[in-house]
Amino acid sequence: MAHPTVLRNLVDRYETLTAAAETAETVDPRIRQQLQDTAYTLCVSTGTREIAAALTAARVHMERDILKASAA
Repeated sequence: MAHPTVLRNLVDRYETLTAAAETAETVDPRIRQQLQDTAYTLCVSTGTREIAAALTAARVHMERDILKASAA
């Protein structure tokens, strides 16, 4: 599993690109490719095969890191 900071950056990037793709009438091919690349990287980083599972795993891992840090 990737470091929580790396996961946060990937999740933020994925959400930003998704928002850009959803609001555009036609999606720029570069945005589409960046979105696909980010989704792939999230899946690899979390050991999953689908973006929904990757986002869930990333968020759980980030939350655990926050709880661990606050308990210390």
